Amino acid sequence: MGLRSARWYSGDDRNSYIHRAWMRRGLPASAFGGDRPHIAIANTASDLTPCNAHLNEVAESVQHGVWAAGGVPLDLPVVSLGETNLRPTAMLWRNLAAMATEEMLRANPIDGVVLLGGCDKTIPSLLMAAASVDLPALVVPGGPMLTGHYRGVPLGCGTDVWRLSEEVRAGTLSREAFLRSESSMVRSRGHCNTMGTASTMACVAEALGMTIPGTAGTPAPDSMLLERSHAAGELAVELVRRERRPSQVMTRGSFLNAIVTLAAIGGSTNAVIHLLAIAGRLGVPLDLDDFDRTGAGVPLLADLQPAGRHLMDDLYRAGGLLALLREVEDLLDPRPVTVTGRPLTAYLAEAEIWDETVIRRRAEPLLPDAGIAVLRGNLAPGGAVIKPAAASPGLLRHRGRAVVFDSVEDLHARLDAPGLDVDETSVLVLRGCGPKGYPGMPEVGNLPLPAKLLAKGVRDMVRVSDARMSGTAYGTVVLHTSPEAAAGGPLARVRTGDPIVLDVAARRLDVDLPDGELAARDPVTTGHARPVRGWERLYVDHVTQADRGADLDFLIGSGGDAVGRDSH
Repeated sequence: MGLRSARWYSGDDRNSYIHRAWMRRGLPASAFGGDRPHIAIANTASDLTPCNAHLNEVAESVQHGVWAAGGVPLDLPVVSLGETNLRPTAMLWRNLAAMATEEMLRANPIDGVVLLGGCDKTIPSLLMAAASVDLPALVVPGGPMLTGHYRGVPLGCGTDVWRLSEEVRAGTLSREAFLRSESSMVRSRGHCNTMGTASTMACVAEALGMTIPGTAGTPAPDSMLLERSHAAGELAVELVRRERRPSQVMTRGSFLNAIVTLAAIGGSTNAVIHLLAIAGRLGVPLDLDDFDRTGAGVPLLADLQPAGRHLMDDLYRAGGLLALLREVEDLLDPRPVTVTGRPLTAYLAEAEIWDETVIRRRAEPLLPDAGIAVLRGNLAPGGAVIKPAAASPGLLRHRGRAVVFDSVEDLHARLDAPGLDVDETSVLVLRGCGPKGYPGMPEVGNLPLPAKLLAKGVRDMVRVSDARMSGTAYGTVVLHTSPEAAAGGPLARVRTGDPIVLDVAARRLDVDLPDGELAARDPVTTGHARPVRGWERLYVDHVTQADRGADLDFLIGSGGDAVGRDSH
C-alpha cells in the first residue's frame, strides 16, 4: 500500500504540481511522492497554555527523529486548552479541539502524527482526534514541573492551592503568607506536579499503549524527555511503514489496563470521562460500570498528592510508572500491543522500585482498594463517581440533610452567610454545573466549605454535584451525577432539607424520599446556560451526559482518514 501523502504529491497533473510547488520551501524533491512518510507534529504549545509552553522544544526533537528515520516532519499547531485561564471552563472546548484536530489530520497530506500534549484537556482531545481519523499516531506527554518549595515544604500544584486557600478562610494562615507562596508554586516548565488530570492522562496514555513505554511522568525539564521525543519521531515513521494504527493499539483490553492503572496511581476522576469519550470514538465497548468492575480491588500504590504525600518528580526518581505497574502485572491484560508493537507487560520485568515510600509494594499499599467507585440510586440513575482514595473514610457512609445551591454564583453568594443553616453533617449539593447546564461541566465539584465550619476545624464534608473536580483536589466529593440537573435529572428536584444517603460500599446515592414525591416536584431551572449562537449553542444542543464521556453525539464513532474530493 502506498503512502497516503502520495495521493497529493504523486503525478504530473496540475493538482500535484500545486501541492508540491507550494510545499517546496527548501524540501528536496525526494520528499514528495516517494517512500518518505510525512509526519505531522500536532503541537499544543501556546503561551496561553503555560503547562505546554515548552512543547516547541519537544517538537524540535521529534523533528530530528523523523528526519533520522527517513520521514518528513511537519509542524501542525492545533487548538490548545489552558486549564488555569480558560473561561468558563476548558472542558467546554475539549470536543472542539478534538474535532478541529481530527479535521486537520484528515484534510492534510500526512501519513502519521506525533501528538504533543500535557495540560489536562490536551492529551484527551488529541487522543480523541487520533482515534477518529485512525492514522498512525503516538503521544509525547509534555511532563510535570519540578517540585517547588515554600518555607522548606514541597508544594503540590493545585492540591496546596485548595489546602492553603481554605486555611486562609479558616483564619489559620495569613493572606500575605498565602500570596507569598504563589511565587514558589510553579518552579519550572511543565504541567502540575501532583497526580492531577495532566499526570493522570499521561499515565493513562501509556497504559493505553499510545506512548513509548517509560515516557509518562518524565519531568518537563529533564533532558530524557528530549531523548524520548527524538525516539518518538523515529517510531512515527515506523508506525506508518508498518501500518500500525490507534485502532490496533487502543483495544478493549487496553482500556481495561488503563482503568487498572488509574486505580493504582490514584488518578483523577476526569480520566473516567476522557476514557469513555476516546473509546466512543473508536467504537470500543466501554461503560461506566467497567471502571467499578475492573478498578475494584486494585491497590493504591502511588503515594502522591492529592491521595498521598509525594509529587511527580518523586515518582520518576522512585522508578516511574512501569515500576509501579510491575506490582499489579497480574491484573493487566498482556495481549494489547503498544505503539512499539510489543505489549505493555513486556516492559515491566526490568522495572525496579527505588523508593518504597513513593511507590508502595503490593503487600503494603496506601489503600487496598483504590478504584473509582460508581454510585447509582434515585439521585443518580445514570451513575455518579467518587474517588475513595481522596475521601475521608468516615464519610464514605453518611446520611445528612441537603443544603442546595442552584449555581456556582448562588454558592458564592450564600456559602459564608452567617445565617446559612448548615453543620458538619450536612450534604452540600451543587447543581446546574453539568455538560449542558454550565455549559462544559466545570471543575467546581469540590465545593469550598462554609467559613463558619472551617473555623470550627471541619475540613471535609460530603458534597454532591453534576460537576467535575480538578484531579489535584480532594475530599468526599460525589461527581458527574447523571443525568445532570439541566438534562432533567433528579438533582433538579432536590430541596434543602431533603435527607441524602451516601453508601460507597453499597455503591448507592439516594435522596430518602418516595420516588413519587420527587418526581412530582417541579425541576429548578435557574442558572442553566442558554446560549444562542456559536460553539456553546452547538455544544449544548449535542453534548452527551457524563456517563457517555460528554462527547458530541454526532462525533461518536470513527470517521477514518479518507478525503473524497480535491481542492482544485
